[in-house]
This record gives sequence, structure tokens and C-alpha cells, in this order.
Amino acid sequence: MLDEAPRSVNRSSFYPESFTLVGIPGLEEYHLWMAVPLCLMYVTALLGNLSLLLVIATERSLHQPMCLFLAMLAVADLVLSSSTVPKTLGVLLAHSREISYTACLAQMFFTHVSFIAESSILLAMAFDRYVAICDPLQYTAILTHVVIAKIGLAALLRGFCVMFPTLFLLRRLPYCEHRVMPHSYCEHMSIARMACGDIAVNIWYGFTTTLLSPVLDLVLITLSYTLILKAVFRLPSKDARLKAIGTCSCHLCVILLFYIPALFSFFAHRFGHGIPRHVLVLLANVYQLLPPMLNPIVYAAKTKAIRERLVRTFMPAGKMC
Repeated sequence: MLDEAPRSVNRSSFYPESFTLVGIPGLEEYHLWMAVPLCLMYVTALLGNLSLLLVIATERSLHQPMCLFLAMLAVADLVLSSSTVPKTLGVLLAHSREISYTACLAQMFFTHVSFIAESSILLAMAFDRYVAICDPLQYTAILTHVVIAKIGLAALLRGFCVMFPTLFLLRRLPYCEHRVMPHSYCEHMSIARMACGDIAVNIWYGFTTTLLSPVLDLVLITLSYTLILKAVFRLPSKDARLKAIGTCSCHLCVILLFYIPALFSFFAHRFGHGIPRHVLVLLANVYQLLPPMLNPIVYAAKTKAIRERLVRTFMPAGKMC
């Protein structure tokens, strides 16, 4: 009996039973007001992405490479936002601030895997636009349904392989008596900073995977669009150039919506030592919700086939103009 207590203490110091999420540090009195727009954004993201999936699944004419990639993007958006927002709302509304250590790791894992998968899908969509504009005659031969399925699987496996080691990197750390996490959800570095041991490996691993995942993807996307623009400006007619640019505009909007807040949040956490903590946490919540909410709106507004199918699906025939 005397030996069991020290072992229990040692286990609890390494593997805490739970953490308590603070929410937005320093802005606790405004949590209720912050929960309202977050909830509205989340509901918009759910309705928008589920509607896109429904339309693409039921309309055979939309079973084209770009629309199939868009369906993958919608799934990634749903996982990304649903991994964090319900718990964040529970924290902000003071209903459920405690999260078990295992659930915290699971939330971190699914959040980052879906983020990396979404980045990979955006890269695949850039390749899709490159083939469509620079080699249109080979488009259907290159981007077959089998190839698209393999790309989707590769995006998922890439996220899994990148994030799986972080589970072991976090479980090796001692956490002592640290239980209160100044964040609204669990992410890799927010968990690592709760430890009372050396987290240098976690810092460098997180930095390296960011450079080799979203940053590398953004570089390749930029290269792809540089080649696309060169091809576009070689087209003989102005109408052809405008049409080619139009096919890429919605994807460019989605890229900006995804990478700007995410990378700004990441580098602000690493290098913005003078930035208040509540600003960093708010940024982390923005990149979880802004792209999932706006992506379906951008594609519905910019893609005629999707827009018309949405109107036919959700508006009774008698009310259509």
C-alpha cells in the first residue's frame, strides 16, 4: 500500500488526468459575447460545407476533378472546425472547461491532421488548375477518378504521418502540477508549454513540420500559379485570358483565406513575444473557423454550375425566377 502512492504521484506528474481550458485569457468577462459570433460562424460553416457535399454527391455533372477536390476540402473543413469549436463554445459559455488529457491529445491530433490535409488538397487543386490551363487536352487522362482518390488518400496519410510523432513527443513530457491551459482548445504547442520539462524538441519539430507542410505547399502553389499566369498571357484572345483567370479566381481567394490567418497565427506564436496572449488565442480561433465558413460561399458565388445546382436544390421550383 505504501508503494502504491508514490507510483500514483509519479504517473499523475507525467500523465495528468485533465486540463482546465481558460478560453480567451484576459477577456473572460466577454466570453458570452464572443461565443455568439463563433457559434454563428460555425453553423454557417456546417450548413455551407454540408450543402456543397450534398450538391456534389447528387449531381453527376459535378463529378469533375475540381468539384471532387472541393468535396474533399469541405470534409477537411468540417473536421477542422468540428474538432475545436464545440469545445471552445463550451469553454466560453462556462459549461465545460475541463478536458481529459487523452481527449486533449485527440483534439490536437485531429485538428492538425485536418489542417495539413486541407493544405495538401489546396496544392492538388492548384495542380488541377495548372493541368486544365496549360495542358487541357490531357486533363481528363491525367486527373482520372482513381488518381483523385489516391491524391485524397495521400493528403490524409501525410497529415497522419506528420502528426503521429507529436503524440509520443507530448507523452514523454512531465507535467508536474500544471493543469490550467491559457487557451480555448488543445494544440501541439499549447499542450507542450504545460510541461515542466525541456520542450525544445517539440518546438523544433513543430517549426520543421510547418516549413515542410503548409509553407512548402504555399511555395509550390505559388510556383504553379506563376506557370499558369505565363500560360494565360500567351493566349491569343482577351476573352480566353479573362476566362482562364476567372477559373482560378475562386481558388486563389480560398488560398488567401486559408494561409494568411493560419501562417500569421503560427509565426505570431513563435516570434511575436510582444503580442498579448488573448490576441494569439483569438488568431488561433480565426484560422479554425474563417476558411470553413467562407470557402463554400466563395465557390458558390464564383462557380456557376454549383450556384445553379444549389438554387435548384434549396428553392422550390415555383419560387424560382
